[in-house]
Amino acid sequence: MKRFPVIGVLCISAVLGLSACSDDPSPEEEATQAAADLCTDLTALKADNAKLKALNPATATKDQVQEAYDAVQEDWNGVKENLSKLKEAEREAVKSAAENLKKGYEDLPGDTTGKDALTQLQPQIQKLDESAAAASTGLRC
Repeated sequence: MKRFPVIGVLCISAVLGLSACSDDPSPEEEATQAAADLCTDLTALKADNAKLKALNPATATKDQVQEAYDAVQEDWNGVKENLSKLKEAEREAVKSAAENLKKGYEDLPGDTTGKDALTQLQPQIQKLDESAAAASTGLRC
């Protein structure tokens, strides 16, 4: 009889422990993925636009022009969508880093010296600096 409560507690602990492990990407990972997707879409847009540009006006059919135009428009829609995702992910990464710095500062003991505070807050300061820099630099594909 005593084994049932112990097993029950272990099972509940395992379930709670597994649910605490999340596969949700961090804001930084989302921004990185959005940037990669945007680069892919920009590359496709350039390639399909080059195909449209390369069509010979003397021999191209209207169907060929329509097909090339449709490909460019599809690529453009992908660019717009991923640009929006990138900006949102960058915004979330900066917000998350700023909130982590705030929490770290608020959690400092009242008698913490300036030196100790800076030492303890260095990871949050660095993360905010990196997130802000990534959000403010241009896309490098």
